[in-house]
Amino acid sequence: MKRRTLLKTSLAASVVMAVGSVIPGRVMAAYPKAAFENKDAAGALNDMFGTSDYAESGDIKIKAPEIAENGAVVPVQVSSSIANIESISIVVSGNPTPMIASFNMHGSEGFVSTRIKMGKTSDVLAVVKAGGSLHATRQEVKVTIGGCGG
Repeated sequence: MKRRTLLKTSLAASVVMAVGSVIPGRVMAAYPKAAFENKDAAGALNDMFGTSDYAESGDIKIKAPEIAENGAVVPVQVSSSIANIESISIVVSGNPTPMIASFNMHGSEGFVSTRIKMGKTSDVLAVVKAGGSLHATRQEVKVTIGGCGG
């Protein structure tokens, strides 16, 4: 019985030490809080990338429903064939906070799939940062039942 207690205690202690060694401040240091709290789409892009200027691109594809029956769960896929993709971000200008998500790619394939909330009918803007410049495309999604309060 004592051996089992010793094993449980040492396992629990090692888990606590491993978790405690990760400092939350360092993990969250790269979180662009201002971009995700900004109420304006252009301001959110500016907070995220330092500019809100982007070039429209046909090399970015958005797969989202034309009509979302429930704005609380809207499936969105973004893919791009642009080379050297650094990040893919999703912005919905009709939401109370337009910056929905930003994915750092760092050399991986230019594809993300997620579910987002939309408060009302709006454009979904996919912004791809590649080679230090921004490229984007948009698609309108009509929402019949709201998903974002406010």
